[in-house]
Amino acid sequence: MIVRTWHGCVPLQHTQGFALHLEQTGVSHAQKITGNQGAFVKQVIQGNWAHFFLATYWIDLNSIKAFAGEDYQVAITYPDDEQYELISDPYVFHHVVHHQTEL
Repeated sequence: MIVRTWHGCVPLQHTQGFALHLEQTGVSHAQKITGNQGAFVKQVIQGNWAHFFLATYWIDLNSIKAFAGEDYQVAITYPDDEQYELISDPYVFHHVVHHQTEL
């Protein structure tokens, strides 16, 4: 399995609006792609910023490319992101993980 991670932040006044927007764009988009195994969002408030961390889980690189295109290392942004004053990391990270049955 491959975990794709993204980070972005918005000013505090946009926290709730962007949280909903992220669910309707990035999360929903990922979950519609064959090979997606889930999407999870973590939110952290730091000073005047709300940080969002999105982790999507994929069965293989081909499914990631179906989501993000051939330049899959570049973060996906959506047209309405700018209304939330989003600062997006330009690149995402991919981590190969193996299922572990016992700790």
